[in-house]
Amino acid sequence: MQTPPAHAYPTHWEADVVLRDGGTARIRPITPDDAEHLVSFYEQVSDESKYYRFFAPYPRLSDRDVHRFTHHDYVDRVGLAATVGGEFIATVRYDRIDASGRSATAPADEAEVAFLVQDAHQGRGVASALLEHIGAVARERGIRRFAAEVLPANTKMVKVFTDAGYTQKRSFEDGVVRLEFDLEPTDRSLAVQRGREQRAEARSVQRLLAPGSVAVVGTGRQPGGMGRTLLRGLLDGGFTGRVHAVNHAFPEDLTVLEPEGVPAHRSVGAIGEPVDLAVVAVPARSVPAVVADCGEHGVQGLVVLSSGYAESGAEGRERQRELVRQARSHGMRIIGPNAFGLLNTAPAVRLNAALSPELPPPGRIGLFTQSGAIGIALLSALHRRGAGHIGVSSFVSAGNRADVSGNDFLQYWYDDPDTDVALMYLESIGNPRKFTRLARRTAATKPVVVVKGARHTGSAPTGHAVPTTRIPDATVSALFRQAGVIRVDTVTELVDAGLMLAGQPLPRGPRVAILGNSESLGLLTYDACLTERLRPLSPVDLTTAATPDDFREAVTAALDDDAADAVVVTAIPWVGDTAEQLPEEGPALAAALRDAVAASPARKPVAVVHLEMEGLAAALGAPPPAEPGPDPAAPPGPGIPAYPAAERAVRALAEAVRYEEWRRRDAEPGRVPEYEDIDEAGAGAEIEALLDAAEDGPRSFPLPAGPAASLLARYGIAVRPSLPAPDPDAAARAAARLGYPVALKTTAPHLRHRADLGGVRLDLPDEEALRRAHGELTGALGKPEELRPVVQAMAPRGVDTVVRAAIDPAAGAVLSFGLAGAPSELLGDTAHRLVPVTGRDAAEQIRSVRAAPLLFGWRGSQPVDTAALEDLLLRVSRLVDDHPEVVAVELEPVVVAARGLAVLGASVRLAPSPASPDLGPRRLPVY
Repeated sequence: MQTPPAHAYPTHWEADVVLRDGGTARIRPITPDDAEHLVSFYEQVSDESKYYRFFAPYPRLSDRDVHRFTHHDYVDRVGLAATVGGEFIATVRYDRIDASGRSATAPADEAEVAFLVQDAHQGRGVASALLEHIGAVARERGIRRFAAEVLPANTKMVKVFTDAGYTQKRSFEDGVVRLEFDLEPTDRSLAVQRGREQRAEARSVQRLLAPGSVAVVGTGRQPGGMGRTLLRGLLDGGFTGRVHAVNHAFPEDLTVLEPEGVPAHRSVGAIGEPVDLAVVAVPARSVPAVVADCGEHGVQGLVVLSSGYAESGAEGRERQRELVRQARSHGMRIIGPNAFGLLNTAPAVRLNAALSPELPPPGRIGLFTQSGAIGIALLSALHRRGAGHIGVSSFVSAGNRADVSGNDFLQYWYDDPDTDVALMYLESIGNPRKFTRLARRTAATKPVVVVKGARHTGSAPTGHAVPTTRIPDATVSALFRQAGVIRVDTVTELVDAGLMLAGQPLPRGPRVAILGNSESLGLLTYDACLTERLRPLSPVDLTTAATPDDFREAVTAALDDDAADAVVVTAIPWVGDTAEQLPEEGPALAAALRDAVAASPARKPVAVVHLEMEGLAAALGAPPPAEPGPDPAAPPGPGIPAYPAAERAVRALAEAVRYEEWRRRDAEPGRVPEYEDIDEAGAGAEIEALLDAAEDGPRSFPLPAGPAASLLARYGIAVRPSLPAPDPDAAARAAARLGYPVALKTTAPHLRHRADLGGVRLDLPDEEALRRAHGELTGALGKPEELRPVVQAMAPRGVDTVVRAAIDPAAGAVLSFGLAGAPSELLGDTAHRLVPVTGRDAAEQIRSVRAAPLLFGWRGSQPVDTAALEDLLLRVSRLVDDHPEVVAVELEPVVVAARGLAVLGASVRLAPSPASPDLGPRRLPVY
């Protein structure tokens, strides 16, 4: 029996995936050591499934079969298995074939593919996940097309192929359906993949949030302690499912834990009925045994409160990785470790699986935090601001978030009907590229508000093992804005924005009506609006004698005014006779304001700024009386938000204005243009040749000027040629070739683009001037071999700009633009966008830098050709998007003239195509 040639085991093909039902499976290459696993797996497959696989009765595998299906060369023959608990639940394999269907080797680029899924796991999306992974493996090995033969009755497998979104050809011959499909990803296949990802990950979170039964593992025998406290909170919150107390130290004859009256067990396995969620509150050294117990008895998810993991150092980090591996091997997902817990206020669930002393009231806000302390503060702030009336739909404090992360909750909240606003406190982002993609999609339907802790490099919490990012925090903010994320700086601002967005309609524009009984407070509000670039109307002073009825009339008039998009009410305690008539001024004013809003047909946001008005905020935050509707059980919104300072109210309102503007723009997204003059295939061949030539060189390397210019030219980016000028005679010959006037400049790294140091001489009209400049340059700055001077034809006068693109290991490809010199280098005035950039993105990027007026005729200067600049940005974006091997591009300076532009300097770096955490087949991250 012949064994295929040995190749190194491809560990990078291993992956954990979330399946359609929310459980997890591990996908890995099949090895010769898997013979017993394969035989056991095959024995559990039904005769019908075996018939569909082999087109004939095939009750058992022969030794030859087992050898064939477990020995692969990982190039021309590859097998992958999906496993749960270490056992196979599905397999897929491909065999490279030639045009006649016989076994072949490269350069043949077609392969035959076949699946087998255990009957008990059919319908979980296992085959779809395996198809994504085997397709990625095949592309890596130079295979461009799959062929599959399927019996017509095997409709499930036919559907796996036809639903994948690839370009297909289908035929029927000799009673067999033959499917052929290209493996090149298409827009449809990517949409299918991401749709499946969203549904699977959302379902995995939903299983955690809505369990039918919960076991608290580590419940103490005496009152007090973490486990007993959590059990008490679970019961007091009114959890609608079954609750079990588990502790291996319980006496064997203890069956009920008193005074709670909860069934008591020494292990999860002893419960004797299904358990959906286990909350683990035992020391870290005891967690592996608990996880094994839970996995063996079908627990779907874990909340691990235990500490002693990555936050405690290297040993704890390895303990954390092993915890994740162990849980995922059993198909379970984890919140934590070192977590505070999770909450679900839905009346049908009422889950308090956290260390919160009580379950908050139901609300429309989803809350995710990586810090237990911040989580407590946020819940407390919402409770205090609404006097107990403002609640959440769901809450999670994920601790070290070794598995379930903010990305998973964005997937869940995207189509959760109970959540209108997502608030997130993040200390690290494990996959920023995926986060911005998910946030952008979610923000199209509901606001996503983020406060980012640990913003400075190297300050991420020790428990969060995430990729490092080189981009500055200001760039992260710009990328968030591009994705529609509302980024705020503090937890207080997070709550302020959440109350505004959850309780009020979005403003149609920036015009703000201001009214109140304090002229000074009105002026402060007016100034705050200007600071936030809103357009305030003149404040209306109702005087300190104003009554609640006066406020009601003024608010009604402002809401009816077509010149206003939002209303800010300012209020101070009443003085004079009115104060004596209205001892409960806060509730009285709140009732008047709520009546005015309820009676108005206008849908405009209203916010209240108040100083020392007792009871006003609580009365405004109280829910209105329930009205008949399709869902009378749905939690009400948090009423009219009240703020103790004008700046806070206006900042929250401004975020709502900017978010609505983004939503309107995003409703008509720009497009990435197609260019007839771009040679994508030629550029790819050129890049491949350059990488092959540098195979033994550094991992990333700069291209010489010639190859860099040639590659850029493939994308319609012309770089003005420059010729070396090591001596005056060479300079004169170069100038004669290029034509006068010329520029003479150094290319030494420490002098590039440094006209201020004398390294650039411009507008040299003739040979005499050129020779004189060459002598001055070398005399003042150093020898020619140090300076590396070049001669370049002069470009038309214009504005010097700089265009860069770079691959960040965490954020992906980022396109940057700024004005060359002091604006970008000294002041950091640079705009950033995620690649690929649309036409609208490019136009906004140019206009978003503070120095942009210099491009548009500032102080009487001639406007420059911004259309040509936008075109250049789009071409650079296309280059790095089409070819991930291009890891950096820098064009400096780019002189933008009244008509056209000139790229005077260019550098390009290449590297082998980096593995992106958000491209390719679905997989859970491993930290």
